[in-house]
Amino acid sequence: MGLRPGRCYRGMDKPAWTRYSRSKPKTSKIKAMPPKHVHHYIMGKKGYEGTLEVALVAKEDVQVRDNSLEAARTAINKHLETNIVNDYCYRIYIYPHQVLRENKMITGAGADRLQRGMAKAFGKPAGRAARVRRGKKIMSVITQPKNIALVTDAMKRGIKKLMGLYNIEIINYPEPKRIA
Repeated sequence: MGLRPGRCYRGMDKPAWTRYSRSKPKTSKIKAMPPKHVHHYIMGKKGYEGTLEVALVAKEDVQVRDNSLEAARTAINKHLETNIVNDYCYRIYIYPHQVLRENKMITGAGADRLQRGMAKAFGKPAGRAARVRRGKKIMSVITQPKNIALVTDAMKRGIKKLMGLYNIEIINYPEPKRIA
């Protein structure tokens, strides 16, 4: 069995469980941290100065899984690397620290070994997510105004990988700005 669908975890109505102690892991609520899937948070040319910023901003409160965030990151960065070489700086602002839990159940004939119903239904760690509030900037690209069409196209490709509703905001700066 693979991952549960994103709709199982996108709501922010559940309490936040990030209680993991590195010094005393046996006293933690969560015994083992799942591995993180987002590997790079700053891409492109580090220290790049540009006058145009294209940002992805959340329209609603949503919880974004780290594997969908990584898929959006690779889609956007691949499009920018192939079309704009060393003429951008791309940054992700959110960090997936929220631990997602799963209460495993087996269905079907003869599945009587794993079930305990809702007795001790805290669940085991199944992944990580980042909690995003409405109006928060998720990722942004700094570049020159001549690349605006390519960057907005890359952001549209990234939105398809994420769950929730997002806006693409374009900000022009009178003097060059650096995000990294």
